Amino acid sequence: MREFAYTAPATLADAVEALARGGPGTRVLAGGTSLYDLMRLGVERPRALVDIRRLPELAGFDTSGPDELVFGAGARMADVAEDPVLLRDHPALAESLAKAASPQLRNMATLGGNLLQRTRCPYFRAGPPYPCGKRVPGSGCAARHGPDRGQAVLGTSASCTAAYPGDWAVALLAFDARLDLLGPSGARTIALSALHRAPGDTPGHEHTLARDELIVRIRVPVAAAGRGSAFHKVRDRESFAFALASAAVAVELDGRGTVVDCRIALGGLATRPWRVPAAERSLLGGPLTGASARRAGEIALTGARAGAHNGFKTELGVRTVAEALRVARGRWTR
Repeated sequence: MREFAYTAPATLADAVEALARGGPGTRVLAGGTSLYDLMRLGVERPRALVDIRRLPELAGFDTSGPDELVFGAGARMADVAEDPVLLRDHPALAESLAKAASPQLRNMATLGGNLLQRTRCPYFRAGPPYPCGKRVPGSGCAARHGPDRGQAVLGTSASCTAAYPGDWAVALLAFDARLDLLGPSGARTIALSALHRAPGDTPGHEHTLARDELIVRIRVPVAAAGRGSAFHKVRDRESFAFALASAAVAVELDGRGTVVDCRIALGGLATRPWRVPAAERSLLGGPLTGASARRAGEIALTGARAGAHNGFKTELGVRTVAEALRVARGRWTR
């Protein structure tokens, strides 16, 4: 047992102060579904935990607004996944939560914590003797010379090929979500697209939050295309498995069946949530057919770089996008 300090602040302001006071090595405890696991594996060795699970400012969510969906960072995945308004008007968002993990974990895990979960790369989780730049900066990437079936094919670098594991962030990216943050210097808002970093030469720097900043809420603009949306996830088993490939898509069609709005984001295939504007543009102004959906998938996987064992992911990604678009079209036209 490694000793660590523990504090459970009563207010959001107290939580920010505790993070700032704790210094490096202080971690936030929200649902705990990821942090506990990483502590057990020795990946995380915090010297202090700041428990934010009972802060009322983070717990709620509101999907009734005409212009914006608002989610507290501490809202539970299971609660949001079952929201009837979300299921009707933005099903891709609900599906990205419902298809994650297991029911037990969804009942504990929070929306904000889910955005910041760390990779499931086996080399990252195994530790020595496998080099991993996410665990030990500059040590290299064991996946580049070993089995790499689950690794990313988009956004990789010489230092890291680990796939981003989450689903919620992929769906949020498709809907131009924004994050409200709070730290000692005050509040700020960033686009979800600005949260996750590409690995580059510093794969251990996974996001753009300051060490003492908290995600307070997630805001998603209401979109007509939300009704015609879908989250399609391909994995080795039906539940409690991470995506080999996933796609969050949304389409809006006019009365003639012409695509007037389109969003496509990928998961399981890239080192961070991956939006593909070129694939979206390929569908605008034309009908959404099986052929055009397939073409959009091919454009989405442009630039994919496979390793020794994950070459199947390129074709799998193409088919995943095409299938998600087929489902989304059906939802728009029903």
